[in-house]
Amino acid sequence: MRPLTGLFILVTSLALGPSLAGAAAPAVTPPASHPLLGIWVLSIPQLGCSETYHFRGDGTTLVKSADEVSESEFTVADKPSAKGFYKLEDRIVKDNGKQDCSGEVMQIGTRATNYLRFHPSGARFVMCREESMEACIGPFERMPAQGI
Repeated sequence: MRPLTGLFILVTSLALGPSLAGAAAPAVTPPASHPLLGIWVLSIPQLGCSETYHFRGDGTTLVKSADEVSESEFTVADKPSAKGFYKLEDRIVKDNGKQDCSGEVMQIGTRATNYLRFHPSGARFVMCREESMEACIGPFERMPAQGI
């Protein structure tokens, strides 16, 4: 994976800046066995910051990024595509109006579509703009099951 530089800022604004934002309210909750469910941390050494994502079984995400705390609703594919990626769609529904790790303030209603590729261990994933490893951020690392 390439170092996160200008690409990080671009992908963050498209993908993470909106707190992984991008879909309508979830029509179907993910199965309890879905590899995305749980708590994940994205460390951003270039910014001296980290982001924590709690993907919950009810189709909502709680995100802590610097001073920002937000919630979103998401849908995620039950199975990976033929290329090995899970499609994730997300939409911010709540935000405390404070800055995230990149200095942005997210807007309620922001949407995004991203693609996740999990490590075979299930303990890490990268988030990509397309079903390709060309424009990705990560790794997101799984944390023990505890609240944020």
